[in-house]
Amino acid sequence: MTNRSDPIVRFHMLTNRGRTPMRADRSACGTLPVRAVRYCEALTSATAYGWWLFPPIDIEMLWDGTDIFWRCDDAPDWMPLLPSAQLPNYVAEFDALAPETLKGCSPPFLTALPEPGTVQIWTGLIAQTAPDWHLLVRSPANMPGAGGICLFEGIVETDRWFGPLFTNMRFTRSHMPVRLRADYPLVQVQPIPRHSYSNDTLDRMAVTPGPADLTVAQWDAYHHSIVEPNSRPNRSFGAYATTARKKRHQCPHGKEAAAE
Repeated sequence: MTNRSDPIVRFHMLTNRGRTPMRADRSACGTLPVRAVRYCEALTSATAYGWWLFPPIDIEMLWDGTDIFWRCDDAPDWMPLLPSAQLPNYVAEFDALAPETLKGCSPPFLTALPEPGTVQIWTGLIAQTAPDWHLLVRSPANMPGAGGICLFEGIVETDRWFGPLFTNMRFTRSHMPVRLRADYPLVQVQPIPRHSYSNDTLDRMAVTPGPADLTVAQWDAYHHSIVEPNSRPNRSFGAYATTARKKRHQCPHGKEAAAE
């Protein structure tokens, strides 16, 4: 367990550019429908779960079916990714601050992976989590992404791995540029306890084979969740959201939690 005042994650920015990481918000940068934000607690809770990380610079990438090319404001001509590239002027920036033994060891910004149409991009960050907490790195939840690419998801043991935080992506179209903006989230990272994805936890699954096997208590729960509310046509909307929000602001013993 960690102290409530201790951070679960600390992001170390290794470049002097780009937006700082920020807490994901429930409206997905205002892109969710108003009705979803107001009434769909399941959707907004998932949207706000974690932190957004941004590309350190605006870039464009293009895959011609064989090779990957890229360009940015500081280097506007298309350049082949052979097989990796640094942020413009970053080598000197890194070497000026790194210890003598680490000069020349700056992490690459982009790397073409062996699989066709796949590339690794560095967020410009190192993430460090509290003991036994890891980070799920994924696409921003419930947000429209850049067209032409999809991100792989990965779980990084950031309580022991102190290295550049990358994400891997795959092109889904060729011969058309893909633009990544420095002011729009590239990935969402979500904290997960180590035990939550262990075999011991994930093997603890049961399946009820059919409705005849539901208990009386389970049928009553279905009635309470689905049937009874629909018997009141004039009921207020968002009862689930209201109840969930009240529970979220309560301590386990039912007392109101201190304001953050």
